Amino acid sequence: MRRRPVGLANVRHKERLERDYQQVGDSIAAKELQQLHTQLEVFKGHLEAFSWKHQKDIKKNPEFRAHFQRMCASIGVDPLASNKGFWADLLGFGDFYYELGIQIIETCITTRTRDGGLTALEDLKQRLERMRSKQGQKEKQDITEDDIVRAIRTLKPLSGGFEVLEIGKRKMVRSVPKELDKDQSALLLLAQKQRFVNKLIIQQSLGWEETRLDNGLLHLLQDGLAWRDDQAEVPAYWIPSYFFSEG
Repeated sequence: MRRRPVGLANVRHKERLERDYQQVGDSIAAKELQQLHTQLEVFKGHLEAFSWKHQKDIKKNPEFRAHFQRMCASIGVDPLASNKGFWADLLGFGDFYYELGIQIIETCITTRTRDGGLTALEDLKQRLERMRSKQGQKEKQDITEDDIVRAIRTLKPLSGGFEVLEIGKRKMVRSVPKELDKDQSALLLLAQKQRFVNKLIIQQSLGWEETRLDNGLLHLLQDGLAWRDDQAEVPAYWIPSYFFSEG
């Protein structure tokens, strides 16, 4: 009888082993995935029990609320995903952030002619707190900057341009659809320390040529993001979003 080549037998044996290893690996992966799913379901159960027990603290204490939001995010639970369901019914998150979002819109609209639709986050928070205190609610909920950021995210489907931007060390809320261009962002960053810029400061700090410098300042003025002061020896371009938030 003619014998098969040894090499072919080795190849088939190796293929068989690889199939066996793959089956074992798939089985282990499936078991681990099921265990992970079970653990997540258990954790969600504990999270729901936690929310039942501490619902008053979650509603009233902004720091506690932020911590709870982070716990939810760690397992992919989004209490803001819908105005209906367990989280909305239990904690009122849907109503809370919907109401706060409406107040953000109202506040930003009233200051848009003054700041061009770019408001310092801390300034917005102070205005919202004054607005909410005037409502005379018996159970007024304190708010944090984190609450404002989350409420602004819920406004995204409205396509109104609401967004939180980081310019240097400041967080700014944009409430107009137009995005800042690169030069506008650079000038706003440069103005943070003194709250204004002029051509001399820009040339010394950024080294821009005259045409780029003029265009950048013109765009700030056109969008209402800067006010020009001609009384200074060198005309100054003040950023209202900065000096109003300081006051």
